Amino acid sequence: MFAARRNRFRDAMGPDAVAIFLGGRLVTRSRDTEFPFRQDSDFWYLTGFEHPDAVAVLRTDGGPPFTLYVQPRAPEMEIWTGIRPGKEGAIASYGADEANHVDEFPSHLPNLLAKLRRIYHVLGRDPAIDTRITEVLESMRLRSRQGVAPAEEIVDPRSILHEMRLFKEPAELEIMRRAASITEEAHLDAARMARGGTNEFELQAVIEYAFKRRGASAPAYTTIVGGGRNATVLHYITNDQPLVDGELVLIDAGCELEGYASDVTRTLPIGGRFDGPHRALYEVVLDAQLAGVEASKPGATLGAIHDLTVRRLVEGLVSLRLLAGSVDDLIANETYRRLYMHNTSHWLGLDVHDVGNYRSDGEHRSLEPGMVFTVEPGLYVSANDEHADESFRGIGIRIEDDIVITDSGCENLTASIPKAIDELEALVSLR
Repeated sequence: MFAARRNRFRDAMGPDAVAIFLGGRLVTRSRDTEFPFRQDSDFWYLTGFEHPDAVAVLRTDGGPPFTLYVQPRAPEMEIWTGIRPGKEGAIASYGADEANHVDEFPSHLPNLLAKLRRIYHVLGRDPAIDTRITEVLESMRLRSRQGVAPAEEIVDPRSILHEMRLFKEPAELEIMRRAASITEEAHLDAARMARGGTNEFELQAVIEYAFKRRGASAPAYTTIVGGGRNATVLHYITNDQPLVDGELVLIDAGCELEGYASDVTRTLPIGGRFDGPHRALYEVVLDAQLAGVEASKPGATLGAIHDLTVRRLVEGLVSLRLLAGSVDDLIANETYRRLYMHNTSHWLGLDVHDVGNYRSDGEHRSLEPGMVFTVEPGLYVSANDEHADESFRGIGIRIEDDIVITDSGCENLTASIPKAIDELEALVSLR
């Protein structure tokens, strides 16, 4: 899989080119401890290499097609941090044609950059490497009378790589289905705890336990558990308040499995019943979300899906007298953004907000098979919203599923996670 991706990327590079990719590094958490290492998504996509402080080089200039620069074996360090693959492992386990120690990379740049038309490199990631590349190219310019010529251009490799990542391969989709299954179990476990007196962090704990129990490496993002008015804060992550019967709790949680993210939001009735304004507002969001999923098909656009969900939300808000006026005017003037302030969709994959252009030639790009994205409309009535009827204040609702476009329509990867009112009421009522 990784070799095929590298070959596809090399085919797009053109002749006489070199691409340089920098892997992730350990990040200090506090004093002498680091955050758990997570490989750079682009680097992992091309190499599958899971260790820090590495550089990958792809070539179409006649040199080794794939070179890995890695940390050397260090038995005294490996006692503390685990075995390093070293040069031998880079070749045997990761398919490198050549391997070197990473501290040799700067000194190899003059030979590596000789006689090139094009360099693919992300500027700004590592100032020291950027400076070294600039020095090498400038040195070549100064030797122009000797027939030495530097590369004609430095190109951002993400223009190729992120378009590749946007279209998920069958193997990727299978991992994402498994991630969805793990996430389903986590949301079901949390729903059964959604009762008054339980703390938000208890739901977070049971969610993340389910992730680990089923083999996910970690949450794909910081878990959101917002009870009552906390649900009106879009990225609420404090998760330290008790739930109150008769209110709602918004849970936005997904796992990371073999690098791939799931991203699911459900809003539950604490104590087991959707009543009054909670039920009315939930029905509006659910109607919009179902319409967005149904509209997800080849040829559609995320812009059109967003417009459709906005219209359904505004129609519902007008019917509930949370907005007043013409639906068309409210949309044109973006009056609704007081209650719905985010987009309906984002790409999903190795990153929870995955890479890939949303527009082509200035227009929303058409959806094609293999694209994966979320559909996640919501409504958020601030507790301090003086324009809203008091009975609606402090209510936040979002419903989110993960969608992949197929040849004939779409597959909802997270469809089995309950979201209908009667299903949620029954689930939450289980003890």
